[in-house]
Amino acid sequence: MPIAQNASPRCLRACWVFPVTGPPLRDAAVTIFQGRIIAVGNPPDDVPIEDLGHAAIVPGLINTHTHLEFSDLPSPIGCPGIELVEWLRCLIQRRAHAPLLSRSSIERGLQESVRQGVTTIGEIAQPGGTKDAYLASPCGGTLFLELIAPRIERLEAAMEAAQKHLLDVGQWQTVGWAERAPTRSVGRRVPSESSWQPGLSPHAPYTVHPELLARAVDLSVEQGIPLAMHLAESREEIDFLRNGRGPFRELLESRDAWDSTARPHGARPLDELRVLSRAHRALIVHGNYLDDEEINFLGRQRSRMAVVYCPRTHAWFGHARYPLEKLLAAGAIVALGTDSRASSPDLSLLAEMRHVAREFPAMSRATILELGTRSGARALGFDSQIGTLEPGKWANLAVVALPEDAATDPHELLLDAAGGVVATWIHGQRTLLWPVS
Repeated sequence: MPIAQNASPRCLRACWVFPVTGPPLRDAAVTIFQGRIIAVGNPPDDVPIEDLGHAAIVPGLINTHTHLEFSDLPSPIGCPGIELVEWLRCLIQRRAHAPLLSRSSIERGLQESVRQGVTTIGEIAQPGGTKDAYLASPCGGTLFLELIAPRIERLEAAMEAAQKHLLDVGQWQTVGWAERAPTRSVGRRVPSESSWQPGLSPHAPYTVHPELLARAVDLSVEQGIPLAMHLAESREEIDFLRNGRGPFRELLESRDAWDSTARPHGARPLDELRVLSRAHRALIVHGNYLDDEEINFLGRQRSRMAVVYCPRTHAWFGHARYPLEKLLAAGAIVALGTDSRASSPDLSLLAEMRHVAREFPAMSRATILELGTRSGARALGFDSQIGTLEPGKWANLAVVALPEDAATDPHELLLDAAGGVVATWIHGQRTLLWPVS
């Protein structure tokens, strides 16, 4: 959706401003012009000021992992503690019976996301699904096409879909794409946050033949686009990789998708990580059961790899405690996602951050805010444009109502209270939500 730029500078002032690059600023302002931030702190002279009152201005929130096709669901599928394979069976059945709901569901998800202060998304799209809903949204991000080919004979069809997706999305908006001299590949493009960047999502080890993963990595390097893969999501997945047995094999056999020769016994998530580390950029979605060696590997690969933690989805399935402290201590980039309404009550990234604050009470609240802002920008490759409040970056902002209580650390007012998002600004304009068809 084209967004008109403000013709003259304007200034937004609030009780607290959270730049993320440094400590919160009390009674401070963010000044914007032509869609970008030009000052943070004291407002310049002779610039109109809009006083937002007892609120916080934070960078636009970044939801690094979504499946918006399920945004029409009123509640998650199943009940708390449901086994992942049972949940997947329900999901497959729903897709088979409700394909026409996808566009309205995606529109609802995008609208809810913007209402919740999210300005950038890492979205998983389905082959053959509608994509024009994304163009109507004021937000942007990365549109990852989900690739599934557990057997080698399905490989070429998946790669044809991948090539078509990269061509289609890459042509959506030429404005906002800037060419730069290639460093690792020919024709690499650097997206501005004003457009949707194409990406690919080899779904998971149990649905992706190793040859498909290798080909997707090659395409990532060639085209300079990111990959996202669900990995180490459940104990059953770990067992499946190790010995080729269990509920994931049963699911594949029931769908005529089992290939006993695809992987040798004794495989592990580290094998997938090593392949993905060759990609231009890779997101490891979930990572609930990464071991210490794999965590340290991700720390060493932080320049091109990141982990996406979906806190309330993690809780829905009743997984073991998330290895968040270990990942951060190893230097890994950890971003946050909501996953979908099939496993989470809503698409509020602020609620995800507050869930992390409850689950990890000793963790710095400043670190938690970073997980939902700067870390998401780094994970998606947009950190030069968004994720913090700094002059030169896009004026993507979320405004959160604050309680009038005093706090030693103002981050506690933001993450330990219940105030919601009251406004979202994208490229310097307060967003107006569009109707859902």
